[in-house]
Amino acid sequence: MKRLKQKIYQYTAIFERNERGGYTVTVPVLPGLVTEGRDLIDARDMAEDAIRCYIEGLKKAGEKAP
Repeated sequence: MKRLKQKIYQYTAIFERNERGGYTVTVPVLPGLVTEGRDLIDARDMAEDAIRCYIEGLKKAGEKAP
């Protein structure tokens, strides 16, 4: 049986209420990563997806994730 090796990353995300009533999310250690959601749950889900895409982009570019 083949084992998959997967790294687990943890990042601090900043959730700020925006003028439209939803939340804007930034991750300070990942420059340029900004996403938003209608409520906290949606914003968290969007942040997880954005972080995953950001890390995949770094890997494709041959860079290490912070």
